Amino acid sequence: MVDKEETKTIPIVEERAHVDKRTVSTGKIRISTPVEIRSELLHETLVEHKVEIERVPVNRVVDSVPVVRTENDITIIPVMEEVLIVEKQLVLREELHVRRRVAEEKVEIPISLRSQRAVVERLEAVNAGEPATDTPNDTPKSKEMNR
Repeated sequence: MVDKEETKTIPIVEERAHVDKRTVSTGKIRISTPVEIRSELLHETLVEHKVEIERVPVNRVVDSVPVVRTENDITIIPVMEEVLIVEKQLVLREELHVRRRVAEEKVEIPISLRSQRAVVERLEAVNAGEPATDTPNDTPKSKEMNR
């Protein structure tokens, strides 16, 4: 007869997955940026401002100092002098008439302009599918990308 309290144990099997990673070289690339120089002719307009100063004698007695003024394209700057007589008088000795002149000149200046372009080379791995190593025995496949 079987005892009711007798227990049977059944072992259960469990599987577990384990993933390992490794680096595999599938190829390399090389990028360089050579500088190219090209000559161009630059066209530009240069502006030059010239000033002419003309001294205009006035020799007139005034009560107060005249202000700097502009008439047409001329700036007039009063030059004052105090003269001692029996009494002090304010005499306008001269005025400076400043005339502005603008000159334009078209010039052509040769200049050198530099630009870079990116060169990308795809390097095939020696043994594709094997772990990566740093071996310089790769063969280049060149692709150029202009910037």
